[in-house]
Amino acid sequence: MTMVTKKKTGVDAELEKAISKLLKEIMKDEESTLDAKLKVIDRSIKLEALKAKMDDSNFGLGFMSDEE
Repeated sequence: MTMVTKKKTGVDAELEKAISKLLKEIMKDEESTLDAKLKVIDRSIKLEALKAKMDDSNFGLGFMSDEE
């Protein structure tokens, strides 16, 4: 007997919380480098971009169209 497991979709809530916490902490830290701050900001932006792609049901459909 095989059990079919439904694949979880979306962004992991724990990951989202961790990135948010890290962003808050690093921005408050006066001794953190600009490079470290930018890396965390980049991760936050990428997470938001992923969430936006998941919300857009038409994302990527233009690649298969013949409209050129």
